[in-house]
Order: sequence, then structure tokens, then C-alpha cells
Amino acid sequence: MTVQQIQIKLFARAKELAESELISVSVEQETTVAELRLAIAKQFPQLQPLTSQLLIAVDNAYAGEDQILQTQQEIACFPPVSGG
Repeated sequence: MTVQQIQIKLFARAKELAESELISVSVEQETTVAELRLAIAKQFPQLQPLTSQLLIAVDNAYAGEDQILQTQQEIACFPPVSGG
């Protein structure tokens, strides 16, 4: 299977932990959001505590776990926001 690079914009705590606002993750073609979470945790261990909680947006809309990703899509990760 062919490997592709997906660029991911990070925000808030995820950006702090990665020490970068943009990361590149290697994944196989037709990777889902759920598989992307696993790839992020493996390739960026410092983000592992957040990966299960990250909100992932694709082309400015929150994505479901089964959504298949393409390299040309804009992907962003946000830690959940808490507070009152």
C-alpha cells in the first residue's frame, strides 16, 4: 500500500506539546480519522496523552472516526475545551 504524508495544523495544548503548529504524519492511503489518531500517537509520542480526546476537523468541519482522509484536505486538531 502507498504511504502518504498528511499535514496537520495543531492548536492550543497540542501545539505546545508538539512544539510546532504544523506536523506531517505518514499514513497509508485511505486512512481514516481513527487510524490518523494512532499514527499521531506513534509518530509524535508527546501528543499521545491527547490523541484520544483530540477534535479533528477536515476542511473546516469536524470529522467522524470513519472519515477517509486525502492529502489535499486541510486537517486540524484541537484539544477539547473545558470551562464554564
